[in-house]
Amino acid sequence: MEPSVKVINEKIQGKALVTENKIENTKKLFIESYGCQMNMNDSEIVAAILDKEGYNTTQILEEADLVLVNTCSIREKAETSVRKRLQKYNAVKKINPKMKVGVLGCMAERLKEKFLEEEKIVDLVVGPDAYKDLPNLLSEVSEGRSAVNVILSKDETYGDISPVRLNTNGVTAFVSITRGCDNMCTFCVVPFTRGRERSRDPKSILEEIQSMVDQNFKEITLLGQNVDSFLWFGGGLKKDFKKATEMARATAIGFAELLDMCATKFPKTRFRFSTSNPQDMSLDVIHVMAKHINICKYLHLPVQSGSNAMLKAMNRQHTREEYMTLVDNIFKIIPEMSLSQDMIVGFCGETEEDHQDTLALMQYVKYDFGFMFTYSERPGTLAGNKMDDDVPQPVKKRRLQEIIDLQQEHALFRTQQHLGKIEEFLIEGTSKKNPDEWKARNTQNTIAVFKKEHYKLGDFVNVKVEDCTSATLKGTVVGYSDNN
Repeated sequence: MEPSVKVINEKIQGKALVTENKIENTKKLFIESYGCQMNMNDSEIVAAILDKEGYNTTQILEEADLVLVNTCSIREKAETSVRKRLQKYNAVKKINPKMKVGVLGCMAERLKEKFLEEEKIVDLVVGPDAYKDLPNLLSEVSEGRSAVNVILSKDETYGDISPVRLNTNGVTAFVSITRGCDNMCTFCVVPFTRGRERSRDPKSILEEIQSMVDQNFKEITLLGQNVDSFLWFGGGLKKDFKKATEMARATAIGFAELLDMCATKFPKTRFRFSTSNPQDMSLDVIHVMAKHINICKYLHLPVQSGSNAMLKAMNRQHTREEYMTLVDNIFKIIPEMSLSQDMIVGFCGETEEDHQDTLALMQYVKYDFGFMFTYSERPGTLAGNKMDDDVPQPVKKRRLQEIIDLQQEHALFRTQQHLGKIEEFLIEGTSKKNPDEWKARNTQNTIAVFKKEHYKLGDFVNVKVEDCTSATLKGTVVGYSDNN
């Protein structure tokens, strides 16, 4: 998995989820999530499972019967945040000793039983594939035993569970299409915490999107650790595709077909997807994006480094030259495409020359957005076990700053390309800085702010772009777009 579905959105870290309460539910669940959007999505699945067990969500920790924290292992910072939260739960447990505490997700998978030993307050440890086992695990806990299920599954995709949408703006929603990852990037803990790759039945994906459309959601993001390698051939692990019957192989559905199905069936719904892996990105997908106006012209295409030596050390299955050719082809097919990157700075053995290669690659592509981190060793990964984290911290910091500065330049260059144009935007919320302005997003994932006037949340509007910063466009609405 890329640290990118892992785009760790700092604003939603540790937010308690809220669902519609049912009168008949008598117990209270406090659930908060750390990490990537897939974790947020998983928490919605957990809330749906526990709703049937009589739990309503609460935002008041002190009144909860059950407290769950959905965890992330991608960066050390995420794990530190969770340990701090557990200390807070411990203080509350002294006041409310009946309260049960559970750890879910990637950190639960990584540390397993160690959690019960290290954090004396944890009653329940549940890995990402074991959420359906929660009712059994909770009955174990209610009888005074601690419970652990961290078994990774070959075919669990939660395709049959309709997630409860939480904390949503009512306009955009996420639908999970794959779980796990087969790419053994040496810096990444995901194959060990979320298991091998398996795809969800397209029928269940389309049904979930239909339910979102019925609830008036206007934009859907298809989520996976690596969406490009989506492959449905009747279920099971992707790596077992070669053992499938001839008929199953002949009728298999890949990501380009799935995307085409979604965009064709729901022409008034906007589609995005994340995360893509350059080695699995097929130009068929780009052609499908070009064919449908309702597929956003935005691609998160993590590269991690611009140096061939680093790409090899990271076990990325592409070279810098292959990546550049892919980018050339994408821009040939869709000149207005917006691209974003993930960059890891100061990976094991990175030299100044490697760093310059990364800066040169960025100059070549000129990304619209970027997610940039210094490398931090994750226990259990191939790099953590076998490679020296040998780039000094001050050097990492300086290189990261250089990459951030260059990204800022490119971001401004890209937003300036919109000046003077009239573009379609989807209104998705109120501007943080000015309550009289809407915040909206165009097909390239660029945000604009403009006066609210009589327009409403969820409207598609045409905006004349008049000014910009490196992050935001400013403009005036000229009317509704054809998509309403």
